[in-house]
Amino acid sequence: MDEWKYKIIDWFKNGTIDLFIGYEEGTRNPRPSFAASFEDAEKLVFDKRCSGNLAVYLTRKDLVEGKKVGLAASYYALKSISQLFDENQLKEGNFRVIGHLEDGSVKPFLSIEEIKQHLKETPPPAKQEDDELIREIEAMTASERWEFWTDELSKCFKCYACRSACPMCYCTKCIVEVNQPQWIQPWASVLSNMEWQINRVMHLAGRCSDCGSCGAACPLGIPVHLLTHEMHERVKEYFGESGEKGNVLSTFKPEDRENFIS
Repeated sequence: MDEWKYKIIDWFKNGTIDLFIGYEEGTRNPRPSFAASFEDAEKLVFDKRCSGNLAVYLTRKDLVEGKKVGLAASYYALKSISQLFDENQLKEGNFRVIGHLEDGSVKPFLSIEEIKQHLKETPPPAKQEDDELIREIEAMTASERWEFWTDELSKCFKCYACRSACPMCYCTKCIVEVNQPQWIQPWASVLSNMEWQINRVMHLAGRCSDCGSCGAACPLGIPVHLLTHEMHERVKEYFGESGEKGNVLSTFKPEDRENFIS
């Protein structure tokens, strides 16, 4: 048995955790697994195939409320955990993390400080396919980009899988569910689809971990994760990294640049 499994089993036995959210073998690929005992932990797997962002489950009250939770975390899940902690959605001592590192090793993280330090010292994993598509889009003229996104978003039928896959979409009531007033039309059309994605991306400004889970979840393959990626890059360019001192949409500094306003 892998050493990291012994760590999880030990956490169960000494009462450190009540639930461990990880992966188990699925039909074709590893799938999320929710171990409620050390016996369940024996079926867990954790390798480079397990790249999803399981931090999405940490704010699901029906699953984790009142429990001490352990989590198998990729690099981007660690980023989401750090952001959720900064937004007071997680409490120190109520969770334990097993991180999968880029060199293939597995490391327990026992505090948020350890996670933050690791993120400071570790560059994000390469995303060659995304980088190539981003370069193609950036090389387009404004009208070509508009045509590209109009064509892509015209496919959307508003299943909201992108929202469900995002660890930072934990609002108890989403703007798409508000109908007094009706901010976003509920039916699928190019304009209302764009309104939905613009609102989603703005909501994630400075908060997105760039994990790509929203794009991976889209059943039609629309690369909506590139929208949040570009917003993340613009926020860094104009305002620097968000973090413990607040997020870009919830803070203001007199020296903030305003030349992006046209």
